Amino acid sequence: MRKGRNIVPHLLLVLFSLYILLPPLWVLRTSFVPDSLAYQTSLFPGLTLANYVKLFAKDDFALAYQDSFMAALGSTLLALPLAAMTGYAFARFRTGGQASRFIVLATQMLPPVAIVLPVFAIFRLAGLTNSVPGLMIAYAAVNLPFLTWILMGFFEGVPVELEWAAMTDGATAWGAFWRIVIPVSLPGLAAAGVLGFILAWNEFLFALVLTGPTTATIPVALSGLQSQNGVQIAEVSAGVVLGVAPLLIASRFIQRYLVSGLTFGAIK
Repeated sequence: MRKGRNIVPHLLLVLFSLYILLPPLWVLRTSFVPDSLAYQTSLFPGLTLANYVKLFAKDDFALAYQDSFMAALGSTLLALPLAAMTGYAFARFRTGGQASRFIVLATQMLPPVAIVLPVFAIFRLAGLTNSVPGLMIAYAAVNLPFLTWILMGFFEGVPVELEWAAMTDGATAWGAFWRIVIPVSLPGLAAAGVLGFILAWNEFLFALVLTGPTTATIPVALSGLQSQNGVQIAEVSAGVVLGVAPLLIASRFIQRYLVSGLTFGAIK
């Protein structure tokens, strides 16, 4: 009787796992299938690397991969120090009170479509459209409130006694922040950085509006594979696999370092 009760939950878990895993696995399968056979239901009607070769034969896709990486990495490196200082001010000194925290959070409630046109107008006047640095600035500004809230939670978990001990030994508040709080919070900083990279890598609307043919990112380049003759499903699948690969690596990284409350009990 007990064995029967144990089988049902495991069976449900297997079914839900298949429901989640089958779509990405089918995309992976389609990326290795000739385009003419992509819609066949057989598992492997034919295996080929031609879809990947076609993608990289197009200079725009290789350039889009490079631009996506530069924009995502650059925006993360730009936003992370600002988010660390802002999050620390909110967590330790309650700067601005609850009103400031709410304002920072409220910026995330705005739909991107409501601000993309004003941003485009400002960037056009500043000469930042159709450029990767402009995309870095836009992504950093959009992701800054989110990263601030994440880091604020990590900084609140850092025992304030560590900073008191450093200041007793002669360190300033700024020195205690950089020499004590930042090293202790490295897992949180790493997690926030990876999340910021993922958000920037997946972003589509700002990249579509602010970039051009020579600065398009992966999401924009993938949307360009849809032509008047239909969707090149095999090439799209290959592009999706290549686009998801860095995110899988980043997810593995964040799974390793995202440990909330790591510093609890640091002082005995």
